Amino acid sequence: MMNQKKKLTEKESAIMKLLWEHGAMFVREMLTYYDEPRPHFNTVSTTVRILEDKGFVTHEAVGSSYRYKATVSPEYFRSRTLSQVVRDYFSNSYTQAVSSLVEEEKVSVDELREIIAIIERRKNQS
Repeated sequence: MMNQKKKLTEKESAIMKLLWEHGAMFVREMLTYYDEPRPHFNTVSTTVRILEDKGFVTHEAVGSSYRYKATVSPEYFRSRTLSQVVRDYFSNSYTQAVSSLVEEEKVSVDELREIIAIIERRKNQS
């Protein structure tokens, strides 16, 4: 059972990204994707088991080892993380969040128009 309230640590996020990008892997395979100095095998193994306890990863036994795979999509985390940010920092107002992005020049007015056009096209296709 996935714990909806659990947030990902930086180490957990790194492993989830590996699993999303490369599919099911053994811990020793995960280690090959890390830059030097690489974390210790046991550190990655422990982190993967924590992710499994949280319900974000599952495993299959292959010989005497385990191959791990993500049980949730990157879209699930994007949506969940965005919802948490909007709730925690913008009084649960997406309008305030988008307004903040415009004020900080992270999104231009032209980009907002493009987003609106995309949304309108999707609505018309439904």
